[in-house]
Amino acid sequence: MKKSIIKELRVNQRIKAKEVLLIGETGEQLGVMSLAKALQLAKERNFDLVEVAPTAVPPVCRLLDYGKYKFEQAKKERKVRKGQKVGLLKEIRLRPRIKEHDLDAKIKIMKKLLGDGDKVKVSLVFRGREATHPEYGWKILKKVAEDLKGIGMIDGSPIVEETNMNLTILPYHQRKEMKVEKRF
Repeated sequence: MKKSIIKELRVNQRIKAKEVLLIGETGEQLGVMSLAKALQLAKERNFDLVEVAPTAVPPVCRLLDYGKYKFEQAKKERKVRKGQKVGLLKEIRLRPRIKEHDLDAKIKIMKKLLGDGDKVKVSLVFRGREATHPEYGWKILKKVAEDLKGIGMIDGSPIVEETNMNLTILPYHQRKEMKVEKRF
């Protein structure tokens, strides 16, 4: 189930305070009154009594149509979520003995991903005796970084593990404010 940021407010009979500061449906203050009187006033005007500030002394309640209020809040939340684009991290795996044409094809894919606004993690995987020659891996990562220079920026320095070398590249528009540094 989707997580919602709409907080649940106490409504009508769920309000626990004895006295409340009541605000009318148009925003005017109706003053401090007992909960029973506020509930009666809400019922007469065909509104719900909603506790909007439970920590205030006395708690602040408002007359409004709670169903309509929840609908409008959900609509605002959907609109905000619709405008957000989560930059995904896509991984491209390479080998140190990759041929030139295959590397060019992978770089073309990386350019497309960076153009779409996704982060790209380049993983260079060593197997067996390949791990004894990391200079081949550095050469490939350097070529990738040079080919993607105008489109993406390197995020941090390459991470070297036992059998892997990882390099993360961000789309250029995400890191314009950072200085371009030589990472190799």
